[in-house]
Amino acid sequence: MPADFEPLYTADEMRAAEAGHDTRELMERAAALGAEAALQEMHGADRWTIVVGGGANGGDGRIMARHLESRGKEVRLVDAKAGETHLGDPQVIVDALFGTGFSGEPRAEAAALIERINASPARVFAVDIPSGVDASTGEVPGAVVHADATATFHARKVGLVVAPGRFHTGHLQIADIGLDAAETRHRLALPQLLRTVPRRGERDNKYTAGHVLIVGGSPGLSGAPSLTAGAAMRADAGYVTVAARTSVLPVLEQRLVEAVKKPLPDELGNEAVEVVLELAQKASAVALGPGLGRDDGARALVRRLLAELQLPVVADADALYDLEPADWPAARVLTPHEGELGRLLGRKDIAAHRLAAVQEAAERFHCVVLLKGADTLVAAPGEGVIVAASGLPSLATAGTGDVLTGIVAAFLARGLEPQRAAAAAAVAQQRASVEAPQRAGLVASDLVDALPRALDR
Repeated sequence: MPADFEPLYTADEMRAAEAGHDTRELMERAAALGAEAALQEMHGADRWTIVVGGGANGGDGRIMARHLESRGKEVRLVDAKAGETHLGDPQVIVDALFGTGFSGEPRAEAAALIERINASPARVFAVDIPSGVDASTGEVPGAVVHADATATFHARKVGLVVAPGRFHTGHLQIADIGLDAAETRHRLALPQLLRTVPRRGERDNKYTAGHVLIVGGSPGLSGAPSLTAGAAMRADAGYVTVAARTSVLPVLEQRLVEAVKKPLPDELGNEAVEVVLELAQKASAVALGPGLGRDDGARALVRRLLAELQLPVVADADALYDLEPADWPAARVLTPHEGELGRLLGRKDIAAHRLAAVQEAAERFHCVVLLKGADTLVAAPGEGVIVAASGLPSLATAGTGDVLTGIVAAFLARGLEPQRAAAAAAVAQQRASVEAPQRAGLVASDLVDALPRALDR
């Protein structure tokens, strides 16, 4: 796998990686490393309760008990398969109930035990994956352990980085148990991915460095295209044009110094379409939708532009409203949040099934779909999902989606393949959240200012 990605394993892929290895030897190695990780994470704890199930994960927990006792720890073993439920008075509870092979909803007895673990004042350390999380999807259909820390073996599992499973993992350590790396369907995007974004060369001019055309803006929503334009420029696009309703242009003239502004009729119709199509002849990529509005004219404009533009388009915000699949003539990237994706697919359970939902959308719309969130998921038809998950909670603020749209458009304009462009843009935005000096009180324009530092690093 390229160095700009890290493999994310499903349960089946882990079983394939373990095939041919001595099971007992792997368990001994995993338990020893798990005990060391637990002692690091739960430094100073003397009283430990280890909750074990009947499978391999429970076997890891039993061997861990031996290692902890050899370090002078007081260890209580609770065998769930034997019906034991009393946790004692531990400082740390080790969750070795279910492993990566678990899927579905825990049975009533196991669910009750999980609730007892969560209700305890003790800190919780999960072995391989918190019990109740589906390792292959991140789904949590029933009771689930809330871990303060997790040690996973060999490599990250999908369920440890995809929500809602990621929210139960706590601090994650990866223990190398000596298995060979393998190809996986899904991948985690690393910061090194940004090195693959083409940079301006000495032969470039402002047009060959990537020309982004932004179509958006309506009264009361001028901030959205402003943020998109600023992000596209800071993401190294050489030239940015903003096509917006005439009534919005005075505001954009004040906000955007470097971008070219072009008027569209306030009543969007065929004339607006023709203006955009003419502007697009000199562009490399289009960002469609920021602040555009949802009136009939805006929706008709979106449908025609998606159907007629012969260059890559990233569609966000109002461009996603009432959108239907079509046979589009060039690459399209859709960037919905959970609510928008729910409307596109006609379902309300996106948060519980993020991985399945983004894959369904990519297949239905025959294009790249980026589902925003703490775990940004980028799906393409017939491909695995790329996960970008290195941002800070400060990204949860208005306008960050408009910033992301501008970055995606800039990377498409630089010639990146659509799924890679979308994933790299998510990484760039997340790195900008780290580079920005603000943690509390971060606003979207802070990300725009931090983008050059994120890309330079």
